[in-house]
Amino acid sequence: MSTLFSQLAIPASAGIGLRSPHISEMLTRRPSAGWLEVHAENYMGDGAGVEALERLRETYPLSVHGVGLSLGSAGGVDSDHLERLRRVCERFQPDLVSEHLAWSVADGAYLNDLLPLRYDEEALAIVARNVETVQDTLKRRVLIENLSAYLAFADSSMSEAEFLAELVARTGCGLLLDVNNVHVSAHNLEYDARAFIDALPEDAVGEIHLAGHATNQVGADTVLIDDHGSRVPPAVWALYEHAISRLGPRPTLIEWDTDVPVLDVLLGEAMWADMLTASIIFSRKQAARQAAAAKPRPVSPAPFENVKTSMPVLAAFAAAKAGPVMSAALTPMEGIYDVAA
Repeated sequence: MSTLFSQLAIPASAGIGLRSPHISEMLTRRPSAGWLEVHAENYMGDGAGVEALERLRETYPLSVHGVGLSLGSAGGVDSDHLERLRRVCERFQPDLVSEHLAWSVADGAYLNDLLPLRYDEEALAIVARNVETVQDTLKRRVLIENLSAYLAFADSSMSEAEFLAELVARTGCGLLLDVNNVHVSAHNLEYDARAFIDALPEDAVGEIHLAGHATNQVGADTVLIDDHGSRVPPAVWALYEHAISRLGPRPTLIEWDTDVPVLDVLLGEAMWADMLTASIIFSRKQAARQAAAAKPRPVSPAPFENVKTSMPVLAAFAAAKAGPVMSAALTPMEGIYDVAA
């Protein structure tokens, strides 16, 4: 295995999900992308795709995202599937590994879906046991992703955010904050999306996901569906701005799984995420400098103390925000960019 693998690390910048239509172009162009994420189950065998990923892994930091462990299964994690995941991690040496707070296996039946849990002490004990099994086997910290939700269990005794925070405390796992899922769930279940993010232990958040969603009308109700089939919408950009402002920069993934566009569209969405983060950093540093000028001691929000940015990025963002693609998306956050204009 190449010794270069161990030298890479996921940067606090935007990456893209590697999808099969883009593999050939990624190999020939080697475009600028912060990092790549793949679904673990697609690389558990051999073939051209696996060989291509080995070549790309020499250039790009890698995150492996699982969809089949069924961490909420009362019967425990499937040992064969876990062993296949272990071999994937051994082969590709990813910098991040993640899974979902969900279940998809019952009595030997595998369901092609990520199903929600009841958030109570009994379910927490099951998930914590399964997460510990996974982490002990992989010998690494695993990030757990929040789900998109369309219904809630009446007898849950805690919120999903409280459940995740307690899971972190019990197992030492990390969190994958899917901002689109938060927005979808908050709309469908009518809760405060920002309060959800604020309730998470910030040091545990090791990765963020951004994606688009579909809007469906069910009678008089509007239901959001997490389909990963479009650009990141304005409401999700606004929620991402809140997350970065609270947490500081984090590795951020652009997810796109249905109606997959050309590669440059994904790279463009990643660019907007990087520019938005840069503008937040610059705004915070500007505020810190103004506060330092007014007081004898400097003031700098902790998540941004050691982050560097540059005016060319901000100037490009200020120019681009007037364009047709971003003008609508930036409307809810207009005040943040005044300093860059």
